[in-house]
Amino acid sequence: MLYDFHTHSYLSDGVLAPMELIRRCIHNGYTAMAIADHVASGTMQRTIEETRGDAMLAAERWDFTCLVAVEITHTPASAIAQLAARARDLGAELVIVHGETIVEPVEPGTNLATVSCPQVDMLAHPGLLTEEEASLAEENDIFLEITRRQGHCLTNGLVVERALEAGARLVVSSDGHAPGDYLTEELARQAALGAGVPESEIQHVLENNPQELLRRGLARREVQA
Repeated sequence: MLYDFHTHSYLSDGVLAPMELIRRCIHNGYTAMAIADHVASGTMQRTIEETRGDAMLAAERWDFTCLVAVEITHTPASAIAQLAARARDLGAELVIVHGETIVEPVEPGTNLATVSCPQVDMLAHPGLLTEEEASLAEENDIFLEITRRQGHCLTNGLVVERALEAGARLVVSSDGHAPGDYLTEELARQAALGAGVPESEIQHVLENNPQELLRRGLARREVQA
């Protein structure tokens, strides 16, 4: 089984159309995925609507699940709760927030605002995640990402350590932007092990936790139908 709920199309900064992105992920053996393009207030509605069109076509013609997601990115930390609620109202099936990666100038406080917001599903590449942030992620059932993305991945080991200590749930994502970025089953497993996930937790990280995210997204799709 192979899940990846953090990918990007050319609706933000990826290079593939949403439909081609879906097709390439199917070719890689994906079980399910999400397209989570970068959004803020001005681009959110358009991005959700355009992603939904191709996701529904993939479901109808290929019987493949691509969730409609967003990655709230480089916004004021104080606006995250408001933007996450709006994304859900507009039909986002998963809400991801661009965390405090050490390789980009994300506003300090973004991680804390994110893990304090139950409307969010996942904090992407959290960077130097604190014990408090990990505990709040566990309390609010917000998933923490082990990322394949160059630069963002430099803190995967710390994220895994803090998540395991707090009991927060982890998932592996590609943060893929271009052909060649996407996961395979073996690469996902290697990424988890390399970040320090113990063998005893691998099934949770690669199967059980992603299946819960998928269940959430599909439940929201049913409500909107």
